[in-house]
Amino acid sequence: MNQIKILLPSITFFFLMLRSSGSSLEAITVHQNLLDGETVVSRNAKFELGFFSPGSSKYRYLGIWFKNTSPHTVAWVANRETPLTDSSGMLKLDSQGILSLVNSSGTTIWSSNSTTSGTNANPVAHLLDTGNLVIKSEKETNKNILIWQSFDYPGDTYLPGMKGGKNFITGREMGLTSWTSADDPSPGNYTLRWSMVKGNYQQVYVWKNSVIETRLGPYNGIAFAGQPSYKSNSVYTSNVDMIVNENEMYFALTFKSPSLLLRLIVTPGGKYEIWHLDMHNQEWTQDFSFPSDACDSYGLCGPYGNCNTVAFYTCGCLKGFEPNYPQDLIPSKWSSGCRRTKSLDCAPEEGFLKFSSMKLPDTQNAVFNANMRLKECEITCKSNCSCTAFANPNMTAGGVGCLLWFGDLIDVRVYQLNGQDLYVRLSASELLVNSSTIGGNYGNLSRFPRERRVIITISLSTSAGLVVIFAICTWIKRKCRQDVEREVRVLEKDHSSRRKENIELQVFSLSTISRATNKFSIDNKLGEGGFGPVYKGVLEEGQEIAVKRLSKSSNQGLDEFKNEVICIAKLQHRNLVKLLGYCITGEETMLVYEYMPNKSLDWFIFDDSRKSLLNWPQRFHIIHGIARGLLYLHQDSRLRVVHRDLKAGNILLDRDMNPKISDFGLARMFEGHENEAKTKNVVGTFGYISPEYAANGLFSVKSDIFSYGVLLLEIVSGKKNRGFFHEDDLDVNLLGHAWRLYKDGKSLDLIDASLGVSWLINEVLRSIHIGLLCVQHRAEDRPTTAVVVAMLAGEGSLPSPKKPAFFINGSEGNSVPIRPSSINGVTQSEIDGR
Repeated sequence: MNQIKILLPSITFFFLMLRSSGSSLEAITVHQNLLDGETVVSRNAKFELGFFSPGSSKYRYLGIWFKNTSPHTVAWVANRETPLTDSSGMLKLDSQGILSLVNSSGTTIWSSNSTTSGTNANPVAHLLDTGNLVIKSEKETNKNILIWQSFDYPGDTYLPGMKGGKNFITGREMGLTSWTSADDPSPGNYTLRWSMVKGNYQQVYVWKNSVIETRLGPYNGIAFAGQPSYKSNSVYTSNVDMIVNENEMYFALTFKSPSLLLRLIVTPGGKYEIWHLDMHNQEWTQDFSFPSDACDSYGLCGPYGNCNTVAFYTCGCLKGFEPNYPQDLIPSKWSSGCRRTKSLDCAPEEGFLKFSSMKLPDTQNAVFNANMRLKECEITCKSNCSCTAFANPNMTAGGVGCLLWFGDLIDVRVYQLNGQDLYVRLSASELLVNSSTIGGNYGNLSRFPRERRVIITISLSTSAGLVVIFAICTWIKRKCRQDVEREVRVLEKDHSSRRKENIELQVFSLSTISRATNKFSIDNKLGEGGFGPVYKGVLEEGQEIAVKRLSKSSNQGLDEFKNEVICIAKLQHRNLVKLLGYCITGEETMLVYEYMPNKSLDWFIFDDSRKSLLNWPQRFHIIHGIARGLLYLHQDSRLRVVHRDLKAGNILLDRDMNPKISDFGLARMFEGHENEAKTKNVVGTFGYISPEYAANGLFSVKSDIFSYGVLLLEIVSGKKNRGFFHEDDLDVNLLGHAWRLYKDGKSLDLIDASLGVSWLINEVLRSIHIGLLCVQHRAEDRPTTAVVVAMLAGEGSLPSPKKPAFFINGSEGNSVPIRPSSINGVTQSEIDGR
């Protein structure tokens, strides 16, 4: 073997380029522009391989780092436990595929310990653009056979494409270990390890030596549930896949971005962090850091303790439990946890209390069944006296799965975002004490004997029905005495329907809402719409809510209230706002929703000072999300739902800028084979209403498609369709302007100037094209919602759009009297003609 000795200079980083007969090592650097006649043996645009000295250390290490970043960021170290002590060394790759680092005395201080299956394999080493150093065989019969790769031996950094987990055959674990310090890459005190016991459900721990410091998870089908505040940055796409089979268990993150790189690290101080690198400016941005608060400390509150950063005390007990030592109310002294208020005796009356927005307990003492649905999960847990709780950990649409806990529930906390439902076993007496919702105990009343079940059913149904009927009747009597009997009959019918369909909406008391909103403080007021004022609130368990309070002067009333409750209660989708419950007490009528911290879409795109906050990837993500929400309404839900008031003000944005369709007060449901309906009472918002609806009162899913097309063009342009004007043609509206630009081959002129250069030309042009297809005059010419979703995904060629409806301001249907629309309660909107 021809060995090449490398004398390392005094600079911190030294770039390698080696080639030898019989084997080769390449440190690859890719230059985007390679001039004709140049010869570059080794090229890589993203990573470099070489020797370096970290921080103030004088020791030398062989490593891989991100290219041209400041500060230099190391992704992998070969000899982290055995550094070179001087500025000379030798790296060699022999004919067996073993990569070795030799010091100045000829001693091998690090080796890949990799061998091929035979001689004359002609191995070659490459540094891939993923940051993975691989050794492959170039022998013709074994071409491209992988001999060894650095991704199988991670240090403190995880890169997309790595596996994190355990190989059950070899026993090798693939976790992360922190550096000792910024100057010393040797293994430190902290390790990040995936749950690596065969048969256990997937979650992640950060250990300090032999003690668990914090826990991420369990895996919820999308990501690890311990990071509720993290969402993939809107300018890139990442997916977490969990692979479990007889041979191995691992998670793999796939990441796609032409301009960004991603890394997950464990710091010397025990933090788990996610960073992305913008390769245009070579700057790092931190997306996530964990633990983020005291409640992320593992088992802080002990068994059955519930950690809550919103509550006055950090630690509390789950309902049905009390502190083991009631005198210890200091969180740091509450590690002993909680005990049951009433002991279990496996009686038939025992059941489960539902806890919402929770971090599910540690799954070390849990059993998972991937094929069991929630109802089956409850039955299985109920039949085993040792089962203390159950949950479906899978948050994906239609997700199936059952976790059964046996023993104490450890490391439980409240999440304000992306929490999950946990069903905890309690005695019958505790269920009656702690149940505050209609149907709140999962499985309803099947746990009780028949005689008691009849009594409880009659009591709960009668009580709940009387409360709702009495409250609404009182309101009707004061508002319009002559219609009292008619409205009561309608309400009774609706309430009966809700009981039959087992709609589980919580009935909040006025005192609960008052405490949550600080007595409807003006400081808690988010805005006001047609329904009335909207307040932010925080429930006792820490969940943030938005409360719509019906105003006495509201131009909306019981029809919209009942329609919203009945309609949205049946709908569950990640792109629909979630209705948590309602309150009807005396003259007070309120709807309680999940809180959306980023307000509504119109708050961003129609404000010159804020529209630049939404770059194109974020807008495209919102366009996709709205389409997926509509697809659920039109096709995938139990009943076909036409929203009838889709607009920018009714698209709310959660903490991670995910869009959620809101305000279903005007929505209508179709049953069976119904496709359209006709009404004399046209409702909606000017500028979004389809021509067949405005002129003839005909509405269908294609009416929503028209509104979606208008909304899509508004998102691209940052301009309202209603009230749009162009200096060269004051009569044309936004749809007409977009159409003319399309016909002239100038569609890019429609793009919002505040977007700068963050957009991709193909995505923008395709979005404008789809928007024009959606606003075509004839309903039958518009695409279905499923086709829109497919087109947004880049599937198939697009047909040529026809002339849109409402091409000219002041024409086509504007003389039709239109009832003012329902207005979302987060932003102030106005209703007027175009």
